[in-house]
Amino acid sequence: MVSNIEKNPLTPLIAKIATADAASTARTLEALPQADANRVFKALRDDTAALILPFLQLNFAAAMLKDLKPKSFKSVIQAIEPKRAASLLMRLPREALERLLPHAPDKLKDEARELLVYPEGSVGRIMHTDYLAFRENQRVRDVVQRIRELATQQFPASYTYVVDADERLLGVISMRDLLLSDEDTRLETIIKRDVFTLDSFLDSTEAAQELGKRKYFAAPVVDTEHRMLGIVKAEQLIQGAQANVVESMQRMFGGSPDERAFSPFTFSLRKRLPWLHVNLATAFLAAFVISLFEDTIARITVLAVFLPVVAGQGGNAGAQSVAIVMRGLVMREIPRHRFRALVFKEALLGLTTGTVTGIVTGLIAWVWQGNAVLGVVIGLSMIVNLFFAGLAGAAIPIVMKSFGWDPAQCSSIILTTVTDVVGFVAFLGFAVLFQSYLV
Repeated sequence: MVSNIEKNPLTPLIAKIATADAASTARTLEALPQADANRVFKALRDDTAALILPFLQLNFAAAMLKDLKPKSFKSVIQAIEPKRAASLLMRLPREALERLLPHAPDKLKDEARELLVYPEGSVGRIMHTDYLAFRENQRVRDVVQRIRELATQQFPASYTYVVDADERLLGVISMRDLLLSDEDTRLETIIKRDVFTLDSFLDSTEAAQELGKRKYFAAPVVDTEHRMLGIVKAEQLIQGAQANVVESMQRMFGGSPDERAFSPFTFSLRKRLPWLHVNLATAFLAAFVISLFEDTIARITVLAVFLPVVAGQGGNAGAQSVAIVMRGLVMREIPRHRFRALVFKEALLGLTTGTVTGIVTGLIAWVWQGNAVLGVVIGLSMIVNLFFAGLAGAAIPIVMKSFGWDPAQCSSIILTTVTDVVGFVAFLGFAVLFQSYLV
């Protein structure tokens, strides 16, 4: 850091005060306008800045560090405990982070990478690190003054939070309480401590639901130790949830989540064509099954009328199971030890709905064609197909998840193959067994 000690007569005094009471010096620095605080901090020697930095709020400290030279950054950042330093790095602008991170100690780099890499679709991926937070021992007058200064800088609108020295979230401030309190009142006496928070690894879809129930426009994001990491707004979560739903729909039907309405023609063709060939292969598999019973269909032509009925009902029943299981996996409602129980439940549901649907379909076929045995054949095939539809609808996403694949990817194509093949084999197989009563 370029020292301006000789040019600024206040700098030696600040260094002396910081050595005696770094925490008080940090609070004094935070009370200054941002531009003035930056000038003072850059004027300090590295060892003095290192004393003050651990006591600064993370967002404020990040603003102090972003313009440092790599050598000074390395010297100053070593004074901070690694977890806190990693949280501090998260608040640096991307260009500053890319410039400074290579010069950080190896242990700090590992901590930063762990914190900076959040799962796809998690709250941590979309949170903002620009938020308003103050220490519990700050006075009302200082907070009001700081809010006024930030208002002139078009600081992002949010709630105002209170944190302790370790950045753990303590509560939120009501603007009414802040303005009506005595100027010398400490924040710890007026904060609301029962604060709704979101874990940084929480799925954004679930977070959107939780935030929607409470009608908040934003919520604080915390880590496992309740340290405040940032905020996420309801608008962001809703947009993220909508994007996740659209991407899941695209994956289920063999599309790419990267494709958009006006993606280049060749890009769309490259993304769609392989899965269309997969679908074509499964269609030929279903056609092959039908061809095995070609002679039976030729002799009992009425069977062709009911083939789409059996296949369609199986596909619909399986889609219901897939939708329920997919939602459970996305929302993390299904623990791994209950996978078998869920598959069993969906299979039992398929058997039950298949029995009811089979009876109704069999009666319709009997009345329509005047053949009770045809009603029995289609009723039995409906029971078999819906049983396997429920079984496959639950098992396909779970198996894909167990192998580390995207459970939304082409579940619909695989399910359609299962229900078509099983439905055709069951219906035509029963028709062969009872063919003497159908001719």
